[in-house]
Amino acid sequence: MTEYVDVVIVGAGISGISAAWHLQDRCPNKSYVILERRDDLGGTWDLFKYPGIRSDSDMFTLGFRFKPWTSAKSIADGASIKAYIKEAAEENGIDRHIRYGTTVTSADWSDAENRWTITFERDGQKSQIQCGFAFACSGYYNYDEGYSPKFEGSEDFEGTIVHPQHWPEDLDYAGKKIVVIGSGATAVTLIPALANSGAGHVTMLQRTPTFIGSLPEVDPVAVQSNKYLPAKLAHFVNRWKAISFSTGQYQFARRFPDKMRQILLTMAKRSLPDGFDVDKHFSPSYNPWDQRLCLAPNGDLFKTIRRGKADVVTDTIERFTKTGIKLTSGQELQADIIITATGLNMRLFGGASVTRNGEPVDIAERMTYKAMMLSDIPNMAFTIGYTNASWTLKADLVSEYVCRLLNYMDQHGYSTVEPKHPGPEVEVLPFTDFSPGYFQRALDQLPKSGSSGPWKAKQNYFFDIRAIRRGRVDDDALHFTKHRAAQPVSG
Repeated sequence: MTEYVDVVIVGAGISGISAAWHLQDRCPNKSYVILERRDDLGGTWDLFKYPGIRSDSDMFTLGFRFKPWTSAKSIADGASIKAYIKEAAEENGIDRHIRYGTTVTSADWSDAENRWTITFERDGQKSQIQCGFAFACSGYYNYDEGYSPKFEGSEDFEGTIVHPQHWPEDLDYAGKKIVVIGSGATAVTLIPALANSGAGHVTMLQRTPTFIGSLPEVDPVAVQSNKYLPAKLAHFVNRWKAISFSTGQYQFARRFPDKMRQILLTMAKRSLPDGFDVDKHFSPSYNPWDQRLCLAPNGDLFKTIRRGKADVVTDTIERFTKTGIKLTSGQELQADIIITATGLNMRLFGGASVTRNGEPVDIAERMTYKAMMLSDIPNMAFTIGYTNASWTLKADLVSEYVCRLLNYMDQHGYSTVEPKHPGPEVEVLPFTDFSPGYFQRALDQLPKSGSSGPWKAKQNYFFDIRAIRRGRVDDDALHFTKHRAAQPVSG
């Protein structure tokens, strides 16, 4: 017989550990398993191994609501983040529910049985598990491959070409000339890490600039609150100070984009060499937060440039050569190593196919309910974090909501819940108005949002506290069906 559990969680990264903790806390009678394709937990923080990898959100909000981040170090390295996630799983017994090396390939909902059948591969064998509720916590990146545009002449280059998503552990870059293609968070992280750990010289080659902000690596407010306040109160102060700051600066940037641009460029100028062309290299044509703002803790990228260990070239690539990169301007950059920090590819649900009664479901035709469920797909939720704040803030809210939903269904004897497409009265909009390349390349594969109501995606934590944490579960947009008797709920 096929194994059955109440909830299958797909993914053992931040979202999956959050989902499991909340299930244990709020729905203690629910059985669950976590299916994780990798051989360890951590998701993104287990995958990426490139030098200097760190958070681009503060740890007081990237950390879980239920597990305080006790250090005053606001920006943490990848190893510390993974250790924190692992500790959260182990001290709550969540690790005992994780099945590693398990790749989910498909999920089929049966209206006759009111359950999902999840097909997965493990050790070369296909197996299945059934559940009453499926919770997709695998993020939205393609973990198999990053985005690598075709560069003419790349086969002629006699050095080493590396994509950060597949960083070779034995890469020797000591004394080498390195060109990093890209200006996103990965490039901004890599360049000071490489330049300050033995590389000969590092050049950031960008087609267009990116906004880069500078914040202290160690939060001075957290230093004081950790010193003088009880641990729980310090956690509360540190977390809400971080939430208020990130929300406030985002709202300020959207309302006063020119002022925010001026502030960011002024911050950069203070750390860069005299005469550096800040407008050319760090002032994009778009407004702040049209794309995610990159973070340079303590202004490390700017200081690395000032010390002469790195430079920035804003130009386009004509072709790779034997010894480097020839630019459209005619300049040639010499390189021993070229790092293509050109971004990531998106892939929802880990690439698993979704069907209903054996019929394929086109995710791109579905509309998102509160940006966490899909129209006309029963008993399924997913976590996609904020584009303008910490991923975990949204993950914890979604986890809380799923538990509220499951308890409500038990209390009223409901077997299924299904967001119903609102019809033509709600305008269909793209999943997000976020403009980075990896979102834009995938828009035709992503579900849609709506122009109003619970179908309208909000990138606002305070709004979502009202809509998700405190909003009604018996929403008019949700259709419940009853196939069993009501059950008492504990927890």
